[in-house]
Amino acid sequence: MSELRDSQNILEVRGLKKYFPITAGFFKKTVGYVRAVDNIDLYVKEGETLALVGESGCGKTTLGRSILRAIQPTAGEVLFKRRDGEVVDLSKIGNEKMRDTRRDMQMVFQDPYASLNPRMTVLNIISEPLICHNLMKGKAMQNYVQELMETVGLNPKHLERYPHAFSGGQRQRIGIARALATKPRFIVCDEAVSALDVSVQAQILNLLMDLQSQMNLSYVFISHDLGVVRHISDRVGVMYVGHMVEMSETTDLFDKPLHPYTEALLSAKPIADPRNKSKRIMLEGEVANPAHLPSGCPFHPRCRYCQEACKKEVPEWRELKPGHYVACHRAHELDLDKSSEKKT
Repeated sequence: MSELRDSQNILEVRGLKKYFPITAGFFKKTVGYVRAVDNIDLYVKEGETLALVGESGCGKTTLGRSILRAIQPTAGEVLFKRRDGEVVDLSKIGNEKMRDTRRDMQMVFQDPYASLNPRMTVLNIISEPLICHNLMKGKAMQNYVQELMETVGLNPKHLERYPHAFSGGQRQRIGIARALATKPRFIVCDEAVSALDVSVQAQILNLLMDLQSQMNLSYVFISHDLGVVRHISDRVGVMYVGHMVEMSETTDLFDKPLHPYTEALLSAKPIADPRNKSKRIMLEGEVANPAHLPSGCPFHPRCRYCQEACKKEVPEWRELKPGHYVACHRAHELDLDKSSEKKT
């Protein structure tokens, strides 16, 4: 039986990798790999929200799906604490054990228009996990689905309606109700509000937070919206081309970033006060190719603080302050909270 480093954790990811092969020629010979997720370490405590942020294509969604084994990881460990207290490695357990464990972990998808079967009624959509796991049937199942609909703010009278009859926000609530059906302990929210209007986003975020407090849910919340992340998360992990470059408590990361990439992301966030002009840091060059990463630090071609060591040596993932991890050679000497006013 695997062991967690901290008994308060519900999930620990150690050295997780997901490589996609690149093939060429008539015989589809493998000539390289896209390193979508490369040597990621993270943990999630029970009842907390860990947000993952970064540019499009940085590997956030691939990481989330690899954690749930919606896609099979290439290497690494994904240790998860089940409801019975047993700790299992999701990347290695057999299909039968994995099927049983899926009751404890679910996913809310990005697009509420594509994630619901248009040929199924709301009753069929929400009850499908219950049927798959042989948890409930008949009138008891219908009553439970109605309770779930009320929980997520839907009218239980609309059980027999199809997805096309609902708005985007209502469809996302259906998706959340489906995720809650098996009473999971852990949910991955993959850009769960990015396809919604701003006013609807706030409603869904507040719903997720209310459900978390009521059911002691743990979230991995994937997003590119820093405002949403600051509102909902307890801790934040910043990704760049498949690598985790920084992770800390939300307040600490927003107030005192340690990695130059995090500093650039935060500088791009609009400021609500028109009297304060933002000093956005414009990164030069292109995002690194995950199939052909540069030597040393993957971020060094775009980093304005780059030194010779950054070009040759891969930075170590280290805990620079209590609970604040970073992968940067110069993190201990840079003063990034004021650095948008200077260049070195």
